[in-house]
Amino acid sequence: MTEYWVSQGNKWCDFCKIYISNNPSSIRNHELGTRHKDNVAKRLAAMRKENTAKEKEHKETAQALEQIEAKAQRSYQKDKAKLEEAREWHELDAEEWDFESSSGYYYHKTNGFYYDPKSGFYYSDAIGKWVTQEEAYASPHFASTTKKASSTSQSNKGNKPHNGPLPGRVVTTSLNPTRNVKAAPSSLSLGKRKRPGEKPKVVSEEEKSALKAREAARKRVQEREKSLLGLYSKPY
Repeated sequence: MTEYWVSQGNKWCDFCKIYISNNPSSIRNHELGTRHKDNVAKRLAAMRKENTAKEKEHKETAQALEQIEAKAQRSYQKDKAKLEEAREWHELDAEEWDFESSSGYYYHKTNGFYYDPKSGFYYSDAIGKWVTQEEAYASPHFASTTKKASSTSQSNKGNKPHNGPLPGRVVTTSLNPTRNVKAAPSSLSLGKRKRPGEKPKVVSEEEKSALKAREAARKRVQEREKSLLGLYSKPY
């Protein structure tokens, strides 16, 4: 039986980026060499450095998220405290609210706020628009003026709110009013328009005869055209 020689091929070293003979002795000699060991050490150092950078990035991201959450929590607690404080002051100065039957709004004698019980919105000249209850309570104009006047609210019980115009635009007339104006009828519907102070025209005898002749001529023309238009049929 004839034996054939078969090539063992080459083996690729990923650390050194070279090909070596694919046999145990060549592979062992290459792995024990200084070049291969240095390349392996460099690869491991690069991997450790990359992992360290990733861990640092993850830590920085987590710290940033924690700072954002802490800041949002502090802001929430601050707003909540302001809202609770404003609600407490609102409950304490309930006597300061007066109902205006003409407008249907409640008016606060101390801070000048209006309250609409139908919509639940508040209005103030300092804000310049209608806002929700939370926005009104969180407004510094609502709380500060209430605090300043809390000590003097008992002495000002007899004061009434001003009777000035209500906030916002008030429409007192219809948008499309119907005109109810009596005027003289037009002269066109009554007849020929006459100038004021105009005297009747005097017609002479010659003009009268000329008008009669023109009217007679017009009638003769109409009589001649009747047969042409087929309005009258001749008896046969």
